Amino acid sequence: MKSTILITGGAGYIGSKISYDLTDQDYNVVVIDNLSTGNKKLINPKSKFYKIDILNTKKISKIIKDHKIKNIFHMAACLNVEESMTDKKKYYLNNVEGTKSLCIAAGKDVKNIIFSSTCSVYGQTKKKIVSENTKIKPISYYGQTKYLSELTIKKFSKSNNFNYAILRYFNVAGSDEKLRTGCINENGQLITNLVSKFKKRKYQINIFGKKYATPDGTCIRDYIHVSDLSKIHIKSMKYLENKKESFLINCGYGKGYSVLDVVKNFEFVTNKKFKLVFKNKRRGDIDNIIADTKKLSKKLKIKLLYSQNVRHILSSSLQWGVKNK
Repeated sequence: MKSTILITGGAGYIGSKISYDLTDQDYNVVVIDNLSTGNKKLINPKSKFYKIDILNTKKISKIIKDHKIKNIFHMAACLNVEESMTDKKKYYLNNVEGTKSLCIAAGKDVKNIIFSSTCSVYGQTKKKIVSENTKIKPISYYGQTKYLSELTIKKFSKSNNFNYAILRYFNVAGSDEKLRTGCINENGQLITNLVSKFKKRKYQINIFGKKYATPDGTCIRDYIHVSDLSKIHIKSMKYLENKKESFLINCGYGKGYSVLDVVKNFEFVTNKKFKLVFKNKRRGDIDNIIADTKKLSKKLKIKLLYSQNVRHILSSSLQWGVKNK
């Protein structure tokens, strides 16, 4: 067996996928999750699970020492953009203070931390395609807390002498190829909502905003399959182990799809027509954001499997959704 990896938030959508991919490669995996948004159904049975809050520094420190943890995937966080605008205390405590707690618990034992960040840190930018050097100006409090968490990791990396990979996700969808895990929560995201409506045979979808500065008036997003995102995480860990050099990268495909594009493609995949109900735009949403992926390709030299067409992502999300009625 290979070394033991710690995943915070490992009972969540992305964390559980990474957990399965790691055990498929013969790594030992320890999962920490307080199950506030994570789900027991998603926990990899081959992993060692601890129901612990990320703020419990003392217990996490003991787990790190007991299992001789050298690599951490830090996924634990509150994620809802709209909720973050009305409950800032919750988001600061869980995202920023939680990251600080983990760094303190890691001490000087941990060598590498791979952090789950977000493209929300860029905010409303005039650039349609954003690089890692694009100015940071988050408009959602969720984005603010993720950026503050990035700064926290950078600060502790110097004092605690660990390396880090900061991965700024664009919109994540799809499920595990073996249908062992996928998105299980009603998270308010478009693809999850479409799958939920299809399962309930209610072919109607809410569209939040129709006057964005985009060709069809709806938001444009860059979608990445969760399997490719998991590959990026594991490749990032191996890069840190070999190169011992910290880095920050965007995680997307460099392609943008509007809300209406996604709905039309979902209609094609399901052969069902959806009624569109236009609502007011949500606080914290931005017009258009697509990843510049040049640094991702150059740094990790990774082959992504699902970047050609959003329909692969939609079909994968649908298969998981239908399985988990």
